[in-house]
Amino acid sequence: MTWISLIVLGLILVFIVRQSAARVSRTPWWLLWLVLMLPAFFIGGWMLLLGNTPVPSGWLILVFVTSSVLYLVLLRRGQPSLPAASPPPPTPTENGKLLNQDEETQLQSCFPWGMYYLQQIEYRPQAVICRGQMRGDANQVYETVERNIAQRFGDRFLVMFQMGLSNKPFFALIPRDRLPQPQQLFRPGLSLGLLALTFLTTTVAGLALVAPELTAAELRLNPSLLWQGLPYSVSLLLILGIHELGHFATAWYYRVKATLPYFIPLPFAMGTLGAFIQMRSPVPHRRALFDISIAGPIAGLLVTLPILVWGLQQSEVVQLPANASQQPLNPQVFSPRISIFFALIAKAIFGAALKSDSALHLHPMAVAGVLGLVVTALNLMPVGQLDGGHIVHAMYGHRAGAVIGQVSRLLVLILSFIQPWLFVWALILFFMPAFDEPALNDVSELDNWRDALGLMALVLLLLIIFPVPAPLAGLLLPTYPVP
Repeated sequence: MTWISLIVLGLILVFIVRQSAARVSRTPWWLLWLVLMLPAFFIGGWMLLLGNTPVPSGWLILVFVTSSVLYLVLLRRGQPSLPAASPPPPTPTENGKLLNQDEETQLQSCFPWGMYYLQQIEYRPQAVICRGQMRGDANQVYETVERNIAQRFGDRFLVMFQMGLSNKPFFALIPRDRLPQPQQLFRPGLSLGLLALTFLTTTVAGLALVAPELTAAELRLNPSLLWQGLPYSVSLLLILGIHELGHFATAWYYRVKATLPYFIPLPFAMGTLGAFIQMRSPVPHRRALFDISIAGPIAGLLVTLPILVWGLQQSEVVQLPANASQQPLNPQVFSPRISIFFALIAKAIFGAALKSDSALHLHPMAVAGVLGLVVTALNLMPVGQLDGGHIVHAMYGHRAGAVIGQVSRLLVLILSFIQPWLFVWALILFFMPAFDEPALNDVSELDNWRDALGLMALVLLLLIIFPVPAPLAGLLLPTYPVP
């Protein structure tokens, strides 16, 4: 199983690196992939040489940190450096610049001195950098300058408003003819095909929950048994689909082009690796980035909670076995101590019947609900291109969000020694690019209620992934039922 997980992880990383890191760095994507796979290669080599001997945690952390540092170094070296001081190479325009003298004069007139006092124009191989002093509201400054540039230069430039290293905002004008060519947006055949295949794999996984002793020969003799896997399959696909449709609808509200959801089938375990959409046009500002990112977890949670509650009502309380810690996600003896959020919901449903030595035999819909919580938590991890990574980027800025992501990777790895089910995800987080793409206006900050909603999302993440601490367990799961 470990080898299968490592192979699946490698395939996932191929897709992640080619679709994300390769777009923001000139470093070959295969080299970035090899660096990210160092921990997986280390674990695989350890298993080949020493069998099932556990890898020391200190060695794991050292390999993860080394891989992460090497990845960041390679990624940064390959990034086009907008603020760099290197001279631009020759170009076909006058004096080797992207703009001739008349166009530069027109560009200077696009910056009202009372809003953004333009001090310097720098030419880079891929952009024109305009530096100055901001004297007004960031939203108004960007909208005014972007509108003025569009009036004088038409659709020639993509205008970006970014925060510099010295916390001084600057404008970057990128010629649109140097941007990557747009890809086909909708592939309904591919989307429906993946959905149908994922429906099949999740139905088989649901049947395995209901009848774990069923053999393939028995299923071939009686294919109608597949109907028993539908409650789990439909529930899980509904949770994943609504999550992605939340992103999709919000993206189109802000006129950000997005693909249809793509489901990822998995022929074992829970039957799927989830679903995703891709944004194919820039996000206009951090407010839009926040709304698009948080819409998915909110939509998914609104579906997850009723499914989980109904599934728990069909589940039963059983005795917690002595070896429960070795199988923390076993649906037949599921410990409510695994998550604070889950324990609160289970206590509200089962009341005094839930004790310290109790476990739950989960109904298939309850399993789908638990996986819905897991999907919500994993997406809220504040790393890279995950929903949580976009959320902290929108809240605290591009660079601060990347720093939070790096710290979060290490914290999740440490937490995985307490919550073993997080270990595979800790691997994926370390391999995932720490940076996401900036918004066009990446300077404007969020309003207070969005900041509060973002903090609530991070609190929800902690409630889902942290196990029930001993003091709270004494209240929620007493040794004897409360009279």
